[in-house]
Amino acid sequence: MRFNYAIELGGGFTTIYGREEGFILKEPTLVAVEMGAEGYKVKEVGAKAKELVWKTLDEVEVFNPIANGVIENFEYTLVMLQTFLKKVKFKKGANVLVLVPCGLKEEERAPYYSLFEGLGCNEIALIPSVICSLIGQGVNVVSPKASMIVDIGGATTDIAVVNLGTILRGVTLGIGGKGMDIAISNALAMANDGILIGIPTAEKVKNEIGSLYKNDTLNMEVMGLDASSYVPKTRIISSSEIRRVLEAYMEEVVRTVNVTINTLPPEISADIIKNGVIFAGGVSKMTGLDDFLKRNISYNFVISEEAENIAMLGAGKLLGDESLLARLEI
Repeated sequence: MRFNYAIELGGGFTTIYGREEGFILKEPTLVAVEMGAEGYKVKEVGAKAKELVWKTLDEVEVFNPIANGVIENFEYTLVMLQTFLKKVKFKKGANVLVLVPCGLKEEERAPYYSLFEGLGCNEIALIPSVICSLIGQGVNVVSPKASMIVDIGGATTDIAVVNLGTILRGVTLGIGGKGMDIAISNALAMANDGILIGIPTAEKVKNEIGSLYKNDTLNMEVMGLDASSYVPKTRIISSSEIRRVLEAYMEEVVRTVNVTINTLPPEISADIIKNGVIFAGGVSKMTGLDDFLKRNISYNFVISEEAENIAMLGAGKLLGDESLLARLEI
């Protein structure tokens, strides 16, 4: 079967890859809706919707219509995708490979088929994004040797063990970059010298000074409101203040990885321990993760160099390898 596009509706971004074109779109998976006389209607989507986060009147709400890989609002997701596909001059009747989390139930997969059928797609195949991430990393996913990947994305973390083209163990945690941003915002609000900041500012704090190194001295100045008086305030935030938040998330990821490995058959766990665990996803590029993992796990690991785009790079390889795609259990 020849597929024309690979599409991922991620917790952070929606990405579209064309068979003949490569990456053709990457925009935030966001919808801004506005309350009017006839109810809510879509105002903006993608990058333009992100510009409105925390900068709008009460009548405008900005949100991700997909939660933990599940389509929560079909109508808004459809409008968002229609906009994106129009931008890339999507051809109706195309065959589409759709990347999804590994833990979706059958009833959660069905709306994806309905969504892309409504967009005029011909053949639609859902594939776990972790499979694509392994392919993007250069792993032979149809090999009898098992591989393990931990993909820490914007909204979720997928942990999977793959062998002979199928997922032997797979779990999706509701842990990702967005949850970290909210936790950072809450932690700074509850500190002794509390400051209220929006989620976009918290994301900037995480990206610029977020560190898992024990002795990191990074810091930055942020503007917000005093948590007690609600007057404008400027404060210096240090990486040590938010490290505890980041560590709590990563400790839960490591705990789940350990539990998964410990419940595998001995031959499979031996493959994992020998070959190492692959860490991918945008959050895996966090400063100090390598050091944190060395302190908290006892087996080999590698952090993907192309962590943020690894799944779509693998999907791109699949678009050009019909024989491999046919061997996968999707």
